[in-house]
Amino acid sequence: MTSSNMLRSLLYMTAVVHFTTCADLPACQGDNKCFVCTVTGPTVIDINGQVNSVQDRCAYTLMKTTSIPGLKVHVTFQERRRKDVSFLDSVILQLEDAGVNIKLEQGGRVMLGDKEKTLTTTAQTVHGVALSKDAAGVTAKMSKGNYMMTVFFDGSTAQIHIKAPKASPPTVEGLCGNSKKFSEEKASDYSPKDCETKHTDTSNSGIDCTKMTQRCNILKDAPFSQCKSYADPQPYITACTSTLCKYPAVDGFKCQFLEAYARVCSLYNDDILKGWRAKVECCKTVALCLDRFCSANEFCGDSLTGGTRCHCRAIFASTYENTLGEKKCDGSSVSVSLVGCLLEDKGIKYSDLHLFDSTCKGEMNSKTHMVTMNFDTKTKPCGTMVRLDADGNMIDRNGVIVETTREEVMDLTCPFVIPNIDIDFSLDIKITSGSSAGGEVKYTIDSGPWKYTLTMKAYTDAARTQSVTSDTILKLNQKIWFAMVADGLDSKLVALVTQSCYATNVPEASGTLRYELITNGCSNKADKTVQVENNGEGTSNYFSFNIFRFSGKSKEVYLHCQMNLCVKEGNTCAPNCSSGSRRRRSSMHKYVDEKPAVLLMSWTS
Repeated sequence: MTSSNMLRSLLYMTAVVHFTTCADLPACQGDNKCFVCTVTGPTVIDINGQVNSVQDRCAYTLMKTTSIPGLKVHVTFQERRRKDVSFLDSVILQLEDAGVNIKLEQGGRVMLGDKEKTLTTTAQTVHGVALSKDAAGVTAKMSKGNYMMTVFFDGSTAQIHIKAPKASPPTVEGLCGNSKKFSEEKASDYSPKDCETKHTDTSNSGIDCTKMTQRCNILKDAPFSQCKSYADPQPYITACTSTLCKYPAVDGFKCQFLEAYARVCSLYNDDILKGWRAKVECCKTVALCLDRFCSANEFCGDSLTGGTRCHCRAIFASTYENTLGEKKCDGSSVSVSLVGCLLEDKGIKYSDLHLFDSTCKGEMNSKTHMVTMNFDTKTKPCGTMVRLDADGNMIDRNGVIVETTREEVMDLTCPFVIPNIDIDFSLDIKITSGSSAGGEVKYTIDSGPWKYTLTMKAYTDAARTQSVTSDTILKLNQKIWFAMVADGLDSKLVALVTQSCYATNVPEASGTLRYELITNGCSNKADKTVQVENNGEGTSNYFSFNIFRFSGKSKEVYLHCQMNLCVKEGNTCAPNCSSGSRRRRSSMHKYVDEKPAVLLMSWTS
């Protein structure tokens, strides 16, 4: 008789196993007997049917036996969506005589030492271990005399079984055998240093434990009841309820425990549960995350948009609770690392990210899924602007921008390092249409029934009594106010909406360097100096911000503002700028002009 530790990873899947693959498993009939051990989620069901739960993120020795000497099976655990629940993460076959480890990882990846092994359905023998891979997962088989061990792993649930003569059962040690204490079986060589650190998490009020218990108890009913004479379902029911009463039933969890039990049953009778999937709404027959490889700080699970994706592990994500990554200031050089899975959580494509200069884009590491961006204020400024902080210190400021929304998702502010720069700025107004010299731009519009004069004028005070002229000397970070006025229109019928204002380092609006001040009628929330007043309420509105310059050789800054007229009757013309409530322009306004009016103003240092 043999102690059978059957490791099969079924955690991520709605239905992990093809029963057609079970025909290849050794039959536990006749003169042979199988000893089965299952690890699914945080639970270990040993060969005696005892259930134990792993409470940390350490590695443990699952099985070792004198019947197949020189082999140890270890398992590692990590958290997923919750910080306080650990799940099986990988299986390690330690071949002591060969001095080699074969690691079965998520997604069906197999590592031989530090090299990835490509597998197919045809078994390849590596140091006496027959390795194969199909749509269900990875299988490893080892034999010694009359004993054969089969390890199956699909990325989440692991099952091992050993087939042996009934008269000669092996002695099994480890969590699958006679060990009663987890501490005795900790595999320190494969455990991270902080693996025993306890973490807490908020309770999930959305979990209906009664409903989940009913789901797990399906194993007592037909068709599973036909298997009771071969394998006791209670350990699997216990493992199921203890997990799903505190962890959401996502990523295939509603079916994984049923799958684990069904696979044990197939060892004794391959036809006994034929067709069970349709009866319990477990339709998939392939591994949920097969061939999707996540980084060490990620796990594979369901995507809200369908299919699967890599999610951030909860403990890792908690270190970036209020940001998407981290920046590093090193003299004139600045680098930023953004977490790919956090970006995906917010629906942001890394390919849409760039700095103030849109030519400075991010690159994703194919292994870590971290997105990196960098710039140097002396040699590669990437649109860096120079300002003063609240304490009057000069700073370099850049930011990570989402191209599709123009939203700044991360501020990159560092100490000022550019030497020998004059911080006095003069506002040199360049008129694009109409008007006289000074801090004023006028534009006459004649479009169908609408004929009016649009004016943008700059002031040095909030009351807008001190106009900016060509002789006005402004200081870096000094606040300036702008009035946008449409003369010749009835304010009861239409409203002037300042749709956007942005700064470039070239006169052309399409320049690659673009700093947003107003977007979709709302101030840039990342720039606390920008304020917008009365936008869309009448035929005039106002905005203000602290003046700045761009780093680099060019001293010019060009301010581009786009404005539309909005018919008031039956429409809300004022942009909704409350947090998270910005609506699309088409649902907010009915513009009477096909193209926005564009006014250009510039200043130089």
